[in-house]
Amino acid sequence: MATIEERLREGELVIIDGAMGTELEHRGVPMDALAWSGAAVIDYPDAVVAAHRDYIEAGAEAIITNTFGMSPFMLAKTRYADQADDGLRRAVRLAHQARDEAGRPDIAIIGSISTMGAGGDIDSPISPPTNEEAARGFDVMVRVFEEEGCDAIALEMMEDLDRAPLAMAAAKRGRLPVWLGVSCGRAEGSDELVAFDYPDIRFADVLDALLPMDPDVVNIMHSDIRVTQDALAMVKARWSGPLGVYPESGYFTMPNWQFVDIIEPADLVLEAKSWVAWGARLIGGCCGLGPDHVRALAAARNDLAP
Repeated sequence: MATIEERLREGELVIIDGAMGTELEHRGVPMDALAWSGAAVIDYPDAVVAAHRDYIEAGAEAIITNTFGMSPFMLAKTRYADQADDGLRRAVRLAHQARDEAGRPDIAIIGSISTMGAGGDIDSPISPPTNEEAARGFDVMVRVFEEEGCDAIALEMMEDLDRAPLAMAAAKRGRLPVWLGVSCGRAEGSDELVAFDYPDIRFADVLDALLPMDPDVVNIMHSDIRVTQDALAMVKARWSGPLGVYPESGYFTMPNWQFVDIIEPADLVLEAKSWVAWGARLIGGCCGLGPDHVRALAAARNDLAP
């Protein structure tokens, strides 16, 4: 059976899952003030398995581990500091468990890595990790994902010019395919695209720093649907490899997602048609988008297919 990377290189459409953190929140799992959804791997493992399984049953062909909020440098500043390595391994094993329970050994498991520090980097009372701490943490995550049987690594919300290149370098030193996920928004009072959380960093500068590091897939992810097509155009001007899109909908106020103005599943399908026309072949959802959105994408596969 062809791998997802092989399918993407051949131009096939691949449906991935939706949000994990906001899906757990939807199910009543509390979000940790410092580790956000990562704490659920330790405190609410059954809910994590159930969320993964629901995405598989909705039609996702790949599920992303609940490790966005589980980097060693993040957990080091929380009450979970002594469980960092075990927690990472458990997160991957929960994804494997969901795949096994669904009877779908063909589902790819993708290890998520973010650069976010404890409590988030914006207005957080916790000091962010140093570059040295971040680099060590990325190396640990890559090693764990390899040892625990992930099929690829998803670098998510790579939007700064310090830690993001370190994450990319660590992933490329490993053996797994690397999905580079970049996030952006509009500059205030301007049409210019800037990094999602860092409006002083131009999106173009993020792309110019990271694309030459040779990812296997580039995803426009956790970006507002209204900027996604422009972001795709900027990537395509610099990149000729496989593309993906998994946007967010709603907004975040630490530690909870605000479920307001979430796009309807049918409207997401309409948007996805334009992304596929622009070359995207990996389609799914990020924060705010759940199993119903994935189910709609999977049901519309024949209409979406290039």
